[in-house]
Order: sequence, then C-alpha cells, then structure tokens
Amino acid sequence: MRIIDFHTHIYPEKIAQKAADAICSYYNLKEGMTGTSSLLREREKIAGVSKAVLLPVATKAQNVRSINSFIINEQSEHEEFIGFGTVHAGQENILEEVDFIINSKLNGIKLHPDQQKFPIDDERLYPLYDYLQNLPEAKKIPVIFHCGDPVSNLSHPLRLKKILHEFPKLKVVAAHLGGWSIFEDAVAVLKGQECFYDISSCMYFIPAEKLKEYINTYGAERILFGSDFPMWDPVKEVERFYALPLNDEERELIAGKNAERVLGL
Repeated sequence: MRIIDFHTHIYPEKIAQKAADAICSYYNLKEGMTGTSSLLREREKIAGVSKAVLLPVATKAQNVRSINSFIINEQSEHEEFIGFGTVHAGQENILEEVDFIINSKLNGIKLHPDQQKFPIDDERLYPLYDYLQNLPEAKKIPVIFHCGDPVSNLSHPLRLKKILHEFPKLKVVAAHLGGWSIFEDAVAVLKGQECFYDISSCMYFIPAEKLKEYINTYGAERILFGSDFPMWDPVKEVERFYALPLNDEERELIAGKNAERVLGL
C-alpha cells in the first residue's frame, strides 16, 4: 500500500529547531521534532511513506519568494518530496507568484490564516481563488488551508464554507479535518462540501471510533493521511493510522489513492 504524507513542514537547517519549537509552543504540543529535511526523510522511510508533501508558510509578504525557492530546491534534490508554494495576502502581484509556483513545478499552495494573520475569506485573496479555479485542468493546483484555532477565528470552517460557495471550482483541502481543536463544529459545518480533508494533528486527540465517525460523515474518498511533521513523528502517526478501524478499501484511499487524485499523480 502506497502512503503519501500530505501534511509536512521543513525549514532551513539554521532555523529548523527554532521554527519547530515555536510552532509546538503555540499549539502546546510536546512531541515536536527538529524540522529538517534530513530528519523528515529518515522518519518517512522508517514509517514506510513513499512521498511527503511539503507545506511552507510565509508569515511576511517579503519572504514569499525565498521560501518558495527553498521548497523548489528541496523538491528538485529529493524525489520523495512533493512541494507546495506559499503566498501572502499582503504581497503585491500575487498572481505572478502563482505563475512562478506553477512554472517551477510546485504542486499546490498552502495558506495558514492564523500564522499569516489574515482570514480565509480576506477579499484580497479573491483574485487568487478566482485565478486558481479557472486555470486549465492541466495546470489546476489545489490550495490547502490550515483550519481551526483555539484562540482565533481567522481559519474557522464557516469562513472556508463561504469560500467553497463563492469559488465552487476551486480545488480545496481543509487541513485537520476542517477544524483543529473544534473538530465537532467543523464536521457539522463542512459535511457535504466539495473538498478534501487531511487527518494531520487529529489522531492523537480524537478517539479512533470517533475519528472513524468523522471519516464516515465526510466520506473516506475525501480523506488524506498527514503527519504534520515536525509537530508529530511520522512513524508514530502511521502506527496510529493503522490502528484506526478502517476496512482495506478505506485505508488505501486515505493512505495514498486520494492524494494521487488531488495531486494528479
């Protein structure tokens, strides 16, 4: 069975530990690892993961291009990496950055409203969403949103639902089952919506039977495996995934087949 880890983060060596510590501190997590490329590749290999999707976040508009260039380089050097790009609502010429992302063979865009300090439904992003949804099928890429936060509503599932209705052809992945820390609310808001959902940073917090209930509500054909490295160890997350009460078809869909469909592999 092919496993694609749809949710990982890495950082340049000199800031990898500091960046990982800061994120774990924000979310009050204690399992964090150093967020280096080499450690991710090592842990994914042990876990039996064949591909890892890299999801960068630019917290400042002026850092967008350098971060995208870092991911481009990592993807080119390591065949197991599938890189996404980042954009920022405050940057000029955001659509030019999208073209750069696509022409550089990156595979999608990551937005993290709570870290980037703008809401999912910020109207500065509407030209981005419209541009992405109207790309030719051969060039269409997904956008993955961090969703859910205990102290902010910038990434609330209600905001995502608004965007899904405003831009119905946008290819969307809602991270963390659509609402980290507010899982029950997220499922109630987003069930029946035309998007995908990853289970990163979910399996530790949600009992297996309850998580299976959420998967059933969304449909296994819309769920993606993700570890959220370096917040979590991919080896342990794969173990938690195998412990879920799924049948063989559901497990194969979530492990990799749905990701192949989203990514056009």
